[in-house]
Amino acid sequence: MLPQPHSSRRRLLQQATVALAMAVALAVAAYFGAMSSNAAPDVAFTSLTGQKLTLRALRGKVVMVNFWATSCSFCVHEMPQMAATYNQYKDRGLDVVAVAMSYDPPNSVLNYAQTRHLPFTVALDLQGELAHAFGGVDTTPTTIVIGKDGNIIERFRGEPDFTVLHYILEHALAASA
Repeated sequence: MLPQPHSSRRRLLQQATVALAMAVALAVAAYFGAMSSNAAPDVAFTSLTGQKLTLRALRGKVVMVNFWATSCSFCVHEMPQMAATYNQYKDRGLDVVAVAMSYDPPNSVLNYAQTRHLPFTVALDLQGELAHAFGGVDTTPTTIVIGKDGNIIERFRGEPDFTVLHYILEHALAASA
């Protein structure tokens, strides 16, 4: 006996409903997977003065984590602009942590930070754990912008275009946490 036209329409409707439900479930899973993959790692920085600072303690602020080295000419070139950017936005809720790479001699980092009067936290990554936690940072400079909610907004490999960086900061600082 041949199936009734009415029952084949019902079967097609059921199949379409199941397919739609699966598509929605996949979209929701992809959305939450993307959201969690953008979360900044829960790390602690140790400043040149020995002070501990956790990324979690900076929630509610926009944070730039800048991986750099004193032996990196691009890093040295961008550092005055990093300091100017920090000074421009610090009163609006920007914090900066400049993380010296594991191969950078601590005395060189200390000398550079002191003689240039860097206005933000400078941290050492003696074992390379911070670079690893941020996805295996292996290029200097690398700057990671983290929103007030603790999610990574942008990652710049190499010296950032400061016009673009400032645009991103303006929007991130204006957003609610």
